[in-house]
Amino acid sequence: MVKEGGPPVSGATTGSTVPRRQLGRHLRDLRNASRLTVRAAAKQLEWSEPKIWRIETGQVSLRSLDVEAMCKVYGADAELTKGLMGLAKETKNRGWWHAYGDVIPEGFDLYIGLEEAAERLSWYEAELVPGLFQTPDYARALIKRSKPERNDAEVERRVHVRVTRQALLRRVTAPPKVDVVLNEAVLRRPVGGVEVMAEQLAHLVYLNELDSVSIRVVPYAAGLHEGLMSGPFVTLHFPSDGNGRNAEPPTVYVEGFTGALYLDKPNEVERYESAFTSIWGSALDEAGSTSLLKQAARELTK
Repeated sequence: MVKEGGPPVSGATTGSTVPRRQLGRHLRDLRNASRLTVRAAAKQLEWSEPKIWRIETGQVSLRSLDVEAMCKVYGADAELTKGLMGLAKETKNRGWWHAYGDVIPEGFDLYIGLEEAAERLSWYEAELVPGLFQTPDYARALIKRSKPERNDAEVERRVHVRVTRQALLRRVTAPPKVDVVLNEAVLRRPVGGVEVMAEQLAHLVYLNELDSVSIRVVPYAAGLHEGLMSGPFVTLHFPSDGNGRNAEPPTVYVEGFTGALYLDKPNEVERYESAFTSIWGSALDEAGSTSLLKQAARELTK
């Protein structure tokens, strides 16, 4: 059971991530409505094209004056401009993870903020235990293997970030509902050695007892299933803003070897949701999944 570290667990802490994404979408819509390309907008604002792209994808905070300049170029009215300038101030709020900026991979702070804000996550992993469920020793083995030249201090800070993320599973108020499907290969690969893996499997059994967590395993016997084609992914769903509208659209996060994708177009999200439903249907039920987790642990320690 992981109990160490972490921010207060009474509620979600989204930092600036959601405001940045909201502001970016508003500014992108304004630019499109004004029929300006990114290149044309950058030229008029005397900025680089990558800067416009980073703003529109919610990767950076903004000053109110910068938003005012963009609204002027895009022809926004005074009331909308004032509202977006106010939203810009919220993009400077800082979540707990900003203190670890030196060890968080570039761009991953965006994912952590979305994870903190989500009310439901649907996750498929084919080869490794998801970071949100890793024990410190399992995480340490992965972090060391990914870049052996890291010194011990950096490794431990990275482990601490991974463990701290897990505090959201223990939030007193509205922890997210997390549905996870693991390919059986995840259970059979002794990352960090036999003892580390046995402890990791026991931790998964413990997590599967939480009301907010459901872990399912697709056994080898299931044969060909949708996850073998889709690859690993997580879909994040967000709560409504009180007016029946979601504060954020559902977003699919797909991590690659050289970068990550954030997909939020309705057709993209629908395709991944359909894939998850199919993968979930191929998995064992709760009792069967827990039994397989325990069996895998016993076989490791024989």
